[in-house]
Amino acid sequence: MVRTLTNHRSYRQYLEQIVEPEKLRTIIEAAQAAPSWVNGQQVSIIAVRSEERRQQLSVLCGNQKHVAAAPVFLVFCMDFYRAKAASELEDQLFEAAKDVDALLVGATDVGIALSNAIAAAESLGLGVIPIGGVRRNTAKVIELLQLPEYVFPVVGLCVGYPAEELPKKPRLPVQAVLHEERYNPEVEGLIKEYNEAFREYLKAQGLTERDWSSTIAHFYSVNPQYGDAQITLKQQGFTCDNLLK
Repeated sequence: MVRTLTNHRSYRQYLEQIVEPEKLRTIIEAAQAAPSWVNGQQVSIIAVRSEERRQQLSVLCGNQKHVAAAPVFLVFCMDFYRAKAASELEDQLFEAAKDVDALLVGATDVGIALSNAIAAAESLGLGVIPIGGVRRNTAKVIELLQLPEYVFPVVGLCVGYPAEELPKKPRLPVQAVLHEERYNPEVEGLIKEYNEAFREYLKAQGLTERDWSSTIAHFYSVNPQYGDAQITLKQQGFTCDNLLK
């Protein structure tokens, strides 16, 4: 399993081959088995196999063609709808969505579930790529998937049989990620070191060489606010008091 985790690739091209129902069920069961805050299981997954819906989602995700190409597209949602239903069942007030901590809980639970799903899919010989683009046009994604109040799309996952072989993408030096006892802010040298490895990775594939730091800096300069979540979170019931007003 460790080898599977450390051997991850992000695939954008898939064979025209269905993902067997039993394999998809195994992936979902693995995602369900992930730990969650207070065992609230604040995650729901929408499996989209319809070609028409995948095409619509590919456009909503920023015209990412691999969303339509993958035989299955999973949309991972933070879900407090069931928590609200449980509160009503027990004749209790449901106040969690007024607290910004609900966003942290929901996003964290989705992330853990997504990680389990990726590991399960890859262990079954499938290829995947997470898609944050579902947050570009969340209002339309919510409408398309008919998500009720207190349910919000956080990330998607393309799943299918890879149609290509890919080299492993280098990662930042461990020293940039692992901090002993306290946070070490001295990362500039480590970023420069990683820039060299990143350029070599691109060069080996015949791609345009560029620094990782320039890529990240450009993304966060032109995307200061990604998507419409600031509006749709409130529409879905996550008021977070004054924070999102």
